[in-house]
Amino acid sequence: MISIEQKEYSTEDGTKVIILAPSGRLDITTAWQFRLKLQECISKTTPHLVVNLKEVNFIDSSGLTSLVAGMRDADKEKGSFRICNVHPEAKLVFEVTMMDSVFEIFETEEEALEGVPRNINN
Repeated sequence: MISIEQKEYSTEDGTKVIILAPSGRLDITTAWQFRLKLQECISKTTPHLVVNLKEVNFIDSSGLTSLVAGMRDADKEKGSFRICNVHPEAKLVFEVTMMDSVFEIFETEEEALEGVPRNINN
């Protein structure tokens, strides 16, 4: 079981952004739950997501796959998918798999929220 904290943020122009902060391990036993949460947020609330990985100290290929799937879903809905606060131990996985060049990764949540694109559907 993975616990996922969810917050909502609105940009100056009113674009809604969901911030998800999972904690624990994002691996084969928890990735599917996280994937469902991403799908739910994108389909029911907003296609703009920030994933704060500060409390995730381990990511395996299943965890990366759930993040890639979330990014694809957000792209399909013309949204944005940003990652921030990658735990040092998890950062290595992003670098080794070259996923650090696939995702928009930011140091802080504030930086990730700064450049969220305007939602033309608002």
